[in-house]
Amino acid sequence: MNTSIQIERMSREEKLQTMEALWADLSRDDAAVESPAWHQAVLKETEARVTAGQEQIADWTTAKRILRTRFE
Repeated sequence: MNTSIQIERMSREEKLQTMEALWADLSRDDAAVESPAWHQAVLKETEARVTAGQEQIADWTTAKRILRTRFE
């Protein structure tokens, strides 16, 4: 199966839907995925920015909407 050709023929909306489906499937078993070592440091940096009022928290639905409007 040559998926790269199939992906190239997909619309942006179809690609985003496919990415969401893949992510949903991959994230079903969170315990099976080990977080990389650098991730803890990034989380602490983000937490510090939120505490300092330099960054706002958005739920995933809102974040996806913002990213879609930014990149479409």
